[in-house]
Amino acid sequence: MKVAYQGAPGAYSEAAIFEIFGKQAEAIPCETFEQVFQKVESDEAQRGMLPIENSVTGSLHRNYDLLLEHSLVIVGEYPLRVRHCLIGLPDAELKDIRKVISHPQGIAQCEKYLRALGVHTEAVYDTAGSVKMVKESGDRSLAAIASNWAAQIYGMKILQEGIEDNPANYTRFLVLAREAIQPEGEAKTSIVFTLRNIPGALFKALSVFALRDIDLTKIESRPLVGAPWEYLFYIDFRGSISEEKVKHALENLSEYALSLRILGSYPRLGSEKVAESTS
Repeated sequence: MKVAYQGAPGAYSEAAIFEIFGKQAEAIPCETFEQVFQKVESDEAQRGMLPIENSVTGSLHRNYDLLLEHSLVIVGEYPLRVRHCLIGLPDAELKDIRKVISHPQGIAQCEKYLRALGVHTEAVYDTAGSVKMVKESGDRSLAAIASNWAAQIYGMKILQEGIEDNPANYTRFLVLAREAIQPEGEAKTSIVFTLRNIPGALFKALSVFALRDIDLTKIESRPLVGAPWEYLFYIDFRGSISEEKVKHALENLSEYALSLRILGSYPRLGSEKVAESTS
């Protein structure tokens, strides 16, 4: 299985790939999230791995936009426990560090630790890539925030482990494919829709789920490009589009929505996975 992801070898996205598909998977690194979509659309990869939200720092808004801009569908999800490490050159010591680089999310998730350390920070394109940059710099005063795996790949030194501010630090990844699946067992569905800007529009839209006891697990709004102060609504809910009550809810929603797109139904892997990894 070829799976595209954004980042360098050792990135958390790569770790998610191996946890889902096993070490036999061929992880294909991409410079941008846009390229992940392109690799899957062109059949250079069978799947794409896309981070969509973090339990501490929230949603990755650009990736919501990309879901709408492209035709790929969601076929899976995976909550990955993110354990950050402060990583330096093999001969560096913690007292040497004056500057720390990482992906903006990595820096944000370690904000309190970095403030206490009294260092300058700089955002770069990727966590694992930041480790590579430190190695190439040869600067003992420079460190990166990334995974234990990234430190091993680049032969670098872990100066401190578990530096994330909140131990319940998870990133939820989506698995993307060209064709939809019919999930078995407990499922989740993701949709995006637009509404008329009139009083009660959102209440009516959400009521189609409440009246059928369909559990909404996430609601995200994004600006509708070209229509100032109009919005797209992304919703995740428990259930598959093959279920009768879900079919009826979506039919009902289409009566209110100006547009409605199903982003995918896929096996649900959420709170139970988090419980397993913290026990």
